[in-house]
Amino acid sequence: MSSFVGRLKELETLTSALVRVGDHLDHGTPGVCLFVRGRRRVGKSRLLEVFIDRAGVPHLFFTASQQGGRELRLFAEEAVTSTLWNARAFAGVTPDTWDGALTLLNAALPSDQVSVVVIDEFPYLTDGDPSIEGTFQKHWDRHLSKKPVLLLLVGSNLAAMEALNTSGRPLFERGVEMVVPPLSPREVGDIVGSASAQEAFDAYLITGGMPMLCDEWPTGASADEYLETVLHESSSMFVTGALRSLDAEFPTEALARDILTQIGSGEMTFSNIARAAGGLQATSLSRGLEILTSRRIVVRQVPLSTKPSREARYRVTDPYMQFWLRFVGPHLPEIDRGRGDRTLDRARLSFSRWRGRAMEPIVREALQRLLPLNGIDAGAVGGYWTRTNVPEIDLIGADREPVARSITFAGSIKWLDTAPLSQADFDKLVIDAQRVPGIDASTPLVAVSRTGVTAKGAALTLGPEHLLAAWT
Repeated sequence: MSSFVGRLKELETLTSALVRVGDHLDHGTPGVCLFVRGRRRVGKSRLLEVFIDRAGVPHLFFTASQQGGRELRLFAEEAVTSTLWNARAFAGVTPDTWDGALTLLNAALPSDQVSVVVIDEFPYLTDGDPSIEGTFQKHWDRHLSKKPVLLLLVGSNLAAMEALNTSGRPLFERGVEMVVPPLSPREVGDIVGSASAQEAFDAYLITGGMPMLCDEWPTGASADEYLETVLHESSSMFVTGALRSLDAEFPTEALARDILTQIGSGEMTFSNIARAAGGLQATSLSRGLEILTSRRIVVRQVPLSTKPSREARYRVTDPYMQFWLRFVGPHLPEIDRGRGDRTLDRARLSFSRWRGRAMEPIVREALQRLLPLNGIDAGAVGGYWTRTNVPEIDLIGADREPVARSITFAGSIKWLDTAPLSQADFDKLVIDAQRVPGIDASTPLVAVSRTGVTAKGAALTLGPEHLLAAWT
């Protein structure tokens, strides 16, 4: 666990919850429940292992695995070898129901000492039997919450985990929600040993902040050196990770997976996605997009201004998945036969252009974290475009979204290796911004560049170092 980096906020949240259990040890209901969610391979299980290791308290860590009737036996096997006070309650016993399993769990939990119970991939249990959710609620209310236990229900299905705490569901208001995000650009830079803010953002775009991918990155290596290593090995986590995630996320939903592939290849509008997918019918495309957006794999975005717009765009939320769908997925046979060099050459040719578009949501998030700056503030940060993309503005700040009352700034991003944001770029922004509803001559303009800004007139100028500070 000594190599564990970052996650300070998440560890603090878990520690605070455990302290709360201890502080209420002598009260009637000291138990605390957290609903922990985060995308697959984002490092939830590793985070919890580190937390438990540092806490040094009795614990049970069970991971559901979609094995139907075998889950109860696996749970009992995990429980009897756990460090819970009375783990022997499970000795020689295989409960027939979750009602019986949770009765035994209550018997195994200490009454005078704090403990931790983790049920990882909890939606795998409830998918097979929705009544299990009600069973957990009953035992939590009657028994488990009266023990000094921190119960962590964990899941990668974001929509399913969010639904646990909605009105009408058995576990409504029984727990507090906790989100485990990908590693931040700064954390990624620290892990891979980036020499500069530019390299930290490159590493973040390629790995998506996924710890397993960062672990493959040779310390101090450039993005090109990393890709040269992982694309020459067909079994590398970088090559296989996205494929495994897709197989887990869409075991039977080929349509949603095909739509995701089209979005990953660069198609962003409804009509273009339908066309690229072979003339897909509107109803089928809508259904597929609903699946993708509900699982937070794809986000639907609309132009930000003082007027409503129907010019929606769709974007893959995970930068690593974006990169994989664009450069790796279509060429897996090539990598499998040992020609990852061809995949790498293809990525090198288009990486700079791809990176410019992929950085836009990251810059927007950084601005939301950094503002107010130089008298500029915003309740929401987005972009603006029209059907013809004339004009297209990278950054729009507003008091709210999706339809603003007022626009607080407009801005341009130029994320190239050598060319700074020039006066010509800025002058184009001045002209284009005037066509955005809600912008006038007094609206401040922002310039963001990877390699500097030579233009005059920007109210705020930001480079990679400024942006990376957003995750300090």
